[in-house]
Amino acid sequence: MFAEQLINGITLGSIYAIVALGYTLVFGVLDIINMAHGEIFMFGAFVGMLIATKAQAPLWSAFLGAIAVTGAMGYLLERFALRPLRGRPGASHLASLISTIGVSILLENVAHKIFGAGNQLFETPFAEIRFDVGPVTVYLVQVLILAISILLMAGLSLWLYRTRAGKALRATAENLETAGLLGVDTTRIITATVVIASAMGGVAGVLVGMAFNYINNQIGLSMGLKGLAIIIFGGMGSVSGAMAGGLILGLSETFVVAYGSSGYRDAIAFIAIIVVLLIKPQGLFGQAAPEAQR
Repeated sequence: MFAEQLINGITLGSIYAIVALGYTLVFGVLDIINMAHGEIFMFGAFVGMLIATKAQAPLWSAFLGAIAVTGAMGYLLERFALRPLRGRPGASHLASLISTIGVSILLENVAHKIFGAGNQLFETPFAEIRFDVGPVTVYLVQVLILAISILLMAGLSLWLYRTRAGKALRATAENLETAGLLGVDTTRIITATVVIASAMGGVAGVLVGMAFNYINNQIGLSMGLKGLAIIIFGGMGSVSGAMAGGLILGLSETFVVAYGSSGYRDAIAFIAIIVVLLIKPQGLFGQAAPEAQR
C-alpha cells in the first residue's frame, strides 16, 4: 500500500513540477507571473485529447500536437500581450500581470465555448495495462508519465546549464540590460522562454489527461494555482525549487488522500507550504532579498 501510494505521489508530483517549471522560467526572465499559463496548459490537454482519443492517433502525435499549439499560443501571448508593455515609459510593473489575467479569462471562455463545461474522457490504449512488482501494482501509464517527466526536467536542466542558448537565457534572467550589452538578443530570448514554458505546459496537459483519464475547462485554474504555490514554496525563479516543490506537493496530496481524508487534500498540502514559508520566506531554494540579508 505504501509503495503504491509513493509511486502515485511521485507521478503526480512530476506533473506538478512540469507545470511549475513553466511559471518559474517566465518569472526568472521577465519577473512576472504568467497567469495565463494554466489555461495554456488546459488547451494542451484538450489538443492531446482530440488527437489521442477522438482521432485515435498515436500518443506521440498527441504530444507533438499539444506542443505545437501551446508553443504557438505562447508566442502570441508574448508578442501581443507582453512585448508591447515591456519597457514602456510609465507602464506599471503590474500591467503585464493584468494582461495575462485578461488572456487567462479569454482562453477559459473560448474553451468553454468550444468544448463545453462537462468532463471529456481522455482514453489511451494502454490505460489498463499493469504489472506486478512483488506486492506492488504498477500501471504502464504511471511509468510513461514518470519517464517523460524525468526526461523533460533533465533535458531542461542540461539545456539551461550546458548550451549557449541556456546560458544566454540565464544571463538575461540575471540582468536584462547587461545581457543586451554583452550581445545577447534579449527579445529573442524572452520570446523563446515564453514559447518553451508554454510548450512544457502542453506536455503537462497531456500527462494530466493520461493520469486522470478526463479533463475539463476548469483544470487550468486548479493546476495553475498549484503551480503558483509550488514556485513560491520552492523559491521564485528556481528550477530546482520547482522540481522539489512539485514532488513534495504531489506526495503530500497523495498520502493525505490515502491515510486521511480526500476532503482535506488541498488544505493539508497548502498548510505545509505555509509552515515552510513561515520558517524560510524565500522558499526552499530561493535567495533572500538584499534588504533581508543586511
